[in-house]
Amino acid sequence: MAERVNHGPIFAIPDDQEQSAYRFIIVAAKRARQLQSGARSFLPSTSKKPTVAAIEEVRRGLVSWYDPGTPVTEEPAEEQF
Repeated sequence: MAERVNHGPIFAIPDDQEQSAYRFIIVAAKRARQLQSGARSFLPSTSKKPTVAAIEEVRRGLVSWYDPGTPVTEEPAEEQF
């Protein structure tokens, strides 16, 4: 029998270390809402569906995102005299 090779999730954000499919869907849904509200797409697309465009943008890593549950580490400021 042929062995299945796991290449990783199809739907994952490139910057996401956890590769959460749930996070991918949330980010894509928010981006689709932006596109529906009139935001311009980052990609030239033949698809008129904002959901399809948003999924492709997130998959390629063109959409910036942050996790509000993750603590932000601040680097110590340099002293200026």
